[in-house]
Amino acid sequence: MEKFSAYRDPGTGIQPFLRPIPPSGSEWTATAISPFGYAIGAVKTAVLLALALVYLVVVQGVCLVFSPIPPLHRSVTHLFTALLSRLALFLVGLYWIPVEVVQRKRGRTAPAQESWNPRAGDLIVSNWASWVEVLWLAFRFNPIFVLPVCETLDVPSPTKSAASPISRTPGRRTGTGSAAISTPSARTPTTRIPIVGFRRVSLLSMIASAGKLPVPKDSIATKAETLEAIRSKADRPVVVFPECTTSNGRALLRFAEVFGDVKLPVMKYKVFIMCVRYDPPTAFSPTLSHSITYNFLNPLGHIFKLASTLAPLTCSIRLLAPSESPSSGSFMLSEFLAGGTYADPLAECCAALMAQIGRVKRVGLGWEDKVSFLRLYRGKSRI
Repeated sequence: MEKFSAYRDPGTGIQPFLRPIPPSGSEWTATAISPFGYAIGAVKTAVLLALALVYLVVVQGVCLVFSPIPPLHRSVTHLFTALLSRLALFLVGLYWIPVEVVQRKRGRTAPAQESWNPRAGDLIVSNWASWVEVLWLAFRFNPIFVLPVCETLDVPSPTKSAASPISRTPGRRTGTGSAAISTPSARTPTTRIPIVGFRRVSLLSMIASAGKLPVPKDSIATKAETLEAIRSKADRPVVVFPECTTSNGRALLRFAEVFGDVKLPVMKYKVFIMCVRYDPPTAFSPTLSHSITYNFLNPLGHIFKLASTLAPLTCSIRLLAPSESPSSGSFMLSEFLAGGTYADPLAECCAALMAQIGRVKRVGLGWEDKVSFLRLYRGKSRI
């Protein structure tokens, strides 16, 4: 859409916030079978809500009786969380999720001994495009989820700047036919807003936060904790989404400075990097990404849309081999930070590695740009 052209990355031409739409064709067939899908979707959604209630009662209620014995409590809660999460993924149409441990060079498959085994206090760093990867992470690792807390949400709207060059022009430079692709207007870079800390949240709260923005520090009752403070006392792995909000899955948003001045390679704990890829939508299957929230019971509307799909949904997950992680003793910092200074070198390395293993592009837009994008999208002066 033309009115959102300011939120198209000038270097890649990618718009990372709008919901992907399926290509034209076969709409009449999809419309004809939609009543059947809606009926099935209503039943599946009701079952998913029942699973959420079971999770609240069993995992966050009954399992508390095992709290005096922490190892037993972790094992029991992980068992129930894994069962309920995988069943939920199955109900929305993700019958099989391919997972591959790869090396970054040419995406080669890692040796068999390269296994992913995050432990208490380790970090799992991932891109964020939906609540689906949250459920998958809960299924596999039962980790601790954290949400970012920002200084403020008062982000100025972007302004066009004729002096900023576009780094790459898509298409041939003949000016005719398919090569006559209009490039987005350049604009001034968005000012980074500091992430002042994090807050621990439950699995259901993390799912409900998909698509939302970081919370300003003045709107929470408790003081935000640093990531290191949360990690150092964690009894499970900690999941971090450095983009701080969801994209539409077409590219990696600019990573926020969430790790601080961590010395590389990281020695105090292990860093595990993963990248989730979702297939483009079709007339029979909507997008799995969830970049824009629903006004009522987010993301229930998206869950119903996926549950109403008659075709199987697909996604893939690629895990970086631990031997090439920033916490590996053989990690070569010079391959990623060749020149210049970085306020958060670990975030920069994680972004570069994630882009390589996931074969996705990085854009210069960050969560701060999504603040003004949503302001325009919703037609309101404030979010």
